[in-house]
Amino acid sequence: MKAAFVCNNKKKLFAVYPDRIIETLAAATGIEPVVYDRDDVLAAPARFAKTELIFSTWGMPTFTEEEIAACFPCLKCVFYAAGTVQAFARPFLNRGIKVFSAWAANGVPVAEYTVAQIVLANKGFFTHSALVKQGRRAETGSLKSAYPGNYEEKVGLIGAGMIGSMVAERLHGYHLEVLVFDPFLSDERAAALGVRKCGLDELFASCRVVSNHLANNAQTQGMLTYTHFSRMLPYATFINTGRGAQVVEDDLVRALTERPDLTALLDVTYPEPPIEGHPFYTLPNCVLTPHIAGSLANEFHRMAEYMADEYARYAAGEPCRYDVSLKMLETMA
Repeated sequence: MKAAFVCNNKKKLFAVYPDRIIETLAAATGIEPVVYDRDDVLAAPARFAKTELIFSTWGMPTFTEEEIAACFPCLKCVFYAAGTVQAFARPFLNRGIKVFSAWAANGVPVAEYTVAQIVLANKGFFTHSALVKQGRRAETGSLKSAYPGNYEEKVGLIGAGMIGSMVAERLHGYHLEVLVFDPFLSDERAAALGVRKCGLDELFASCRVVSNHLANNAQTQGMLTYTHFSRMLPYATFINTGRGAQVVEDDLVRALTERPDLTALLDVTYPEPPIEGHPFYTLPNCVLTPHIAGSLANEFHRMAEYMADEYARYAAGEPCRYDVSLKMLETMA
């Protein structure tokens, strides 16, 4: 068979690839609506001797280079309808097999979610809502002037990769100044995004909302510390839809405890979820959500569409948009 769905989570694959996309791929590649997991592949490698294309999503198996050579001798491409490919991509890339990722599609809902939180945070939504529910509506009057709203205010983005850039672009519709910390952001790219580059200390000290979009790697783990959180402006908000490991969480707890005016909106933690009894569960100025910023339900289909479109470009000999290189793996999420 020329093309195959390969995924350890067979139920998830059919949630990501709707019938209409499967039908489109079947017409183009002859793929059948059958999902093979790692055990299926290793148990019958001859079945995949002529397979040139793999379509997958979350649950893509990890194979060694030797297993790839034995099971997929004709493989040319892996189309991954999800985000990060760090767990499986290197052996394929080392063998000259192209890997495509729908990281851009998965970034769209994260960017939308982040912008929504930024807008609400600048209005003091989270603090005001909590006070009203506690029967403390009278206290909200004096706080209304403490939050700046969404006009002539600074927003800080940590990281200007795919998602950070999407957030910056979407914030153009608001009268906000966007500051960015990203050592890899060129002056030309910053100008194109309409943002101002700055250091991490300045970003925390001058922005009413700070949103984390760093790639998750060894260099960024534990990067955000008490030094940064303690610098935040009065009634500032820290948003994390990136990765929890980038935050020294004990330091964030300390800052939130010392500064009840601060708010943390955490869609990710480390570990995830937080361990039982962690202060994040009880701190009134910490809002936890269960990693919902990324694609959910119907939003999964966007990732499958991106990969179906990418295959169409590849098959037509046109430039592709979302192929991943070994060099990219050094800095991408």
